[in-house]
Amino acid sequence: MNSQQGFLLSFIKYGENDAVLHCFTEEDGFQSYFLKGIYSKRNKKKAFLQPLNKLSFTINPARGNGIPSISKFELVKDNDVYTDIKVNTVIFFISDFLNQILKFENKNPRIFFSIERFINELENKNYQCHLLFLIAILKVQGVAPLVGEGNFLDPETGTFSITSTHQLFGENISAIWKDVLCSENFYSVKIHSSLRKDFLDSLLIYYHYHITDFKNPTSLEVIQQIFE
Repeated sequence: MNSQQGFLLSFIKYGENDAVLHCFTEEDGFQSYFLKGIYSKRNKKKAFLQPLNKLSFTINPARGNGIPSISKFELVKDNDVYTDIKVNTVIFFISDFLNQILKFENKNPRIFFSIERFINELENKNYQCHLLFLIAILKVQGVAPLVGEGNFLDPETGTFSITSTHQLFGENISAIWKDVLCSENFYSVKIHSSLRKDFLDSLLIYYHYHITDFKNPTSLEVIQQIFE
């Protein structure tokens, strides 16, 4: 047995009482675990199964072709962010997003602590932090744009040019990208509410160009409606 800490990205009910958890762990990166009996009537820990909750696990090794199983788990930090509908929507969007792009990610402390910092920003009611977090992940993955002299970001090449190459990457949206990329504390960059939808759309377009097999998260429509 070994101990792990990780962020819960998604979970699937298995049979009547069991579940399979998908997590991003500090020591081993993306992992799937079998959790027995979590949905039984007497098990109060089912309340821990909230996306992006930070959990501490005791893990039993896999048998044969199976996956490791959890013998014991606890919530590392209790918080009340799920009572805020905007925060709740952001959490589901980002967990959906990370569950997709981190599936083949091994141990990566920079990603792990980036998730931790993002959650801290959410707890402080930074309702635009999910937009900035998506650029943080591009930086960690080594595919963030290179800052140059031009005023227009070319999403395909990841460089700035003097002429526009994409309708969504006009001067205003490109300027936000540049501000975030150049800022030491990028979470302090303010994005006007009128530009947030277009900025999110620009992020997704950039991910399509630079992250293999990327698909828009299924929760995209919900987050767009909440923030309109």
